[in-house]
Amino acid sequence: MKKMTEKSLHDAFAGESQAHMKYLIFAKRAEEENKPNIARLFRAISFAEQVHATGHFKALGEVAGTVENLQAAIDGENFEVEEMYPAYDAVAKLQAEKEAIRTIHYAIEAEKIHAAMYTEAKQAAKENKDLSIEAVHICPVCGYTVIGDAPDACPVCGVAKSKFVKF
Repeated sequence: MKKMTEKSLHDAFAGESQAHMKYLIFAKRAEEENKPNIARLFRAISFAEQVHATGHFKALGEVAGTVENLQAAIDGENFEVEEMYPAYDAVAKLQAEKEAIRTIHYAIEAEKIHAAMYTEAKQAAKENKDLSIEAVHICPVCGYTVIGDAPDACPVCGVAKSKFVKF
C-alpha cells in the first residue's frame, strides 16, 4: 500500500473509531435524559461508524490470527501502561488537573490487568485452546476487569459489586 493511502486509512480508522465511541456515550446521555429514540439513533449511527472503522482496519491488513492479534493487544496495553499514560499523567499533575489524574490512574490500573489477561489468552491460543472462563466483570467507573465473580467493591475505585457489568 502506498504511504499516503496508508496514512489516510489510519487517520480514517482513528476518526471513525472516535465517532463510534462518542456516539455511544451520547446515546447513554440521551437515555439518561429520557430520550430513547435519540439514543437509538446515536447507537445505530455508532454501529455504522464501527462498520467504517472495521473496513479501514481490514484494508490496512491489521487483522491477523488470534495469536498475532493477542500480541498486538498485549503490545498496545503495555505501551499505554509503560509510556503513554505515565506521560499523560505527568502533564495532568503538572497542570493540577484532578479529573484527568483520576481517569488516567483508573486506565493504567485496568490496562495492567488487560495485558496480563491477554498474555494468558495468547498462551491458550498458541496451544490451540480457548480460555476456560464463565464470566468477565468490568467496573463501569474505572474499567477494572476480573475474570469470574466481581469483588464486593472495586479495588481501584470502590464501586459496589452490583454496578459491575458482566460479559
